[in-house]
Amino acid sequence: MKSSIVTLALAGSLASALAAVATPASAADMTGKEKCYGVALKGQNDCAAGSHDCAGHSTKDYDPASFKLVPKGTCLSIKTPHGHGMLTSM
Repeated sequence: MKSSIVTLALAGSLASALAAVATPASAADMTGKEKCYGVALKGQNDCAAGSHDCAGHSTKDYDPASFKLVPKGTCLSIKTPHGHGMLTSM
């Protein structure tokens, strides 16, 4: 009986840890920031996009489906070899 309680406790801890890692940026993290698409370098995106599910998983530079959090009001002024940052994904 005691080992089953320990097993359940460990399973619960592992599930909580995995949920915390998989959770996208919270509203608190977004204060004063905006999502800017098409400006992240490979592996430096902040979260989900078409072919991957979270931060650091982009496979190409300036992917228009991947975003980077930037200070609010600066996205459209960020210049890349493919044009400016965008406030929506393509």
